[in-house]
Amino acid sequence: MNIGEIGKRAGVSRSTVSYALSGKRPVSEDTRRKIQRVIDELGYQPNASARALANGRTNTIGLVFPPAGNHYTGMQLDFIGSVTEAAAAHDYDVLLSPSGVDSDRSFQRLLGERRVDGAILMEIRLQDDRLDHLTAVDFPSVAIGRTARPEGTWWVGLDHTALAAACVHHLADLGHRRVAFVNRPEQLLRAGYESAQRGLDGFTKAAAERGLTVRTYCCGDDAASGLACLEQVLHDAPATTALVTLNEAALGGLYRGLAQAGRLVPRDFSVTGVVAGRWAETVTPQLTAADVPAEQMGRLAVDLLVQRLDHPDQPARYHLLAPPISLRASTAPAGTGPADQAPDFGTPTHP
Repeated sequence: MNIGEIGKRAGVSRSTVSYALSGKRPVSEDTRRKIQRVIDELGYQPNASARALANGRTNTIGLVFPPAGNHYTGMQLDFIGSVTEAAAAHDYDVLLSPSGVDSDRSFQRLLGERRVDGAILMEIRLQDDRLDHLTAVDFPSVAIGRTARPEGTWWVGLDHTALAAACVHHLADLGHRRVAFVNRPEQLLRAGYESAQRGLDGFTKAAAERGLTVRTYCCGDDAASGLACLEQVLHDAPATTALVTLNEAALGGLYRGLAQAGRLVPRDFSVTGVVAGRWAETVTPQLTAADVPAEQMGRLAVDLLVQRLDHPDQPARYHLLAPPISLRASTAPAGTGPADQAPDFGTPTHP
């Protein structure tokens, strides 16, 4: 079935059908109804490739997600799912591109062959050559996160600085004086990943404000790394009574390490952090956390990109989210458990 056959059945020319579908030229309401009636009867769906040739749009969004490790975290998968659902609501498809830097072949094909109308970029770095490249070639994009200088760019971000600080203040209000910070993997921190860098800044500044004794750690994105990291925390400073984490993938291992060390959560040790809500609720006891609104961020990113595509002259827009801490069961006032009675061999450090 094609527009020629539709025109024949509706008693109009092929070009009239094309104009009615594309809206490029006015068509009388009576003629439009005739054409639509035939389309409804035949169940016609315009060919996507032909439609792209006609209007210069692919109706496809590129989702660029550089591999941060050997697998993706639950938060990342939630975000990818939310982008595809939101795109479908706007009648867009999503093309996934596991690309890293602007020299990456997949990323270059995405742009050079114009396979997509615009792109959403995940795992933003403070200095991100991908965004620099997209800006230089004036390619529509929305970033998930902020660069060091986000002015004039379109983005949706989480205020990791404020959220990590809020976790510190929550623990300090409960009387905790020795707190550890469990960050993302070291290679991401060194590469300047925005969430890892800004989260660390928020933690260290808030801890200094409250006069806490702290140690900071990088941790791999898996449970085994979480277990090893917790063992290191207790080895370095046995008197530690709480931790803040940005690493949801390591959360199960952190809990397991506390159990193996005989530290009950939250009686002997409090745990909090910045984690997607549904993952915070999978551990026992459930995690007190600033819940990452991954689904909302995905929807907002798609909405911004569609706005940018439909209104290319519109000034840059952004959303900075800072959800409150959801109080669950993993934090409590610093007590008199084993951790508080152990000697403190640590000093304030910020490696």
